[in-house]
Amino acid sequence: MTWADFWALIATLNGEATEESCHRLAEELSRRPVSDIIGFAERHAEALHRLDQEEFGTLPVIDMTPPGGRPFPQSADGFLYSRCAVVAAGRAVWESVFSDPGEFAPYTSTERDGEWLLYVPDEAYERATGKEWDHTTRYCYESYSNEDGWPDLRS
Repeated sequence: MTWADFWALIATLNGEATEESCHRLAEELSRRPVSDIIGFAERHAEALHRLDQEEFGTLPVIDMTPPGGRPFPQSADGFLYSRCAVVAAGRAVWESVFSDPGEFAPYTSTERDGEWLLYVPDEAYERATGKEWDHTTRYCYESYSNEDGWPDLRS
C-alpha cells in the first residue's frame, strides 16, 4: 500500500478515531484484498513508530493537572493513543508535528484518544477472512520502541 493510499483511507475518519469511524474504516478495508489490509497495518505501524519520539512523549497531558499544579506525564498507553489521534487527524497534521512539536500537544488530551485506530487491521482481516489476525508488522509501534526517537533509552 502506498502512503497516498494509506492517507486516503485515514481521511475517511474525518479527523478522529472514534469507535464508529474506525468500524467504518475496517469495513471499507475488509472489502479490499488481504494484501491491502496488511499494507495498511504496515503503514500505520510505521507512522506510529516515527511519532515515537522523546519530544512528543514527554509532553504533559493537557487536560490533567494533579494537586500542586505540576504537569501530568503521558503514560505509555496514553502516548500510544495520542500518536493514534495524530495519525487519525490526517497527513497534514502528522507531517506538521515533525517541524513543530507543539502541534502534537493538543493530541495529548484525554478527549482525543485514538485507541480505536489500533484495531482497524484486526477487524478488517477478521471480516475479510473469518480468521484471527496474527500479523506482526515490521515496525513496532509500542511506546519507547523507536531507539532513534529516544536516544537516552538506548542500551
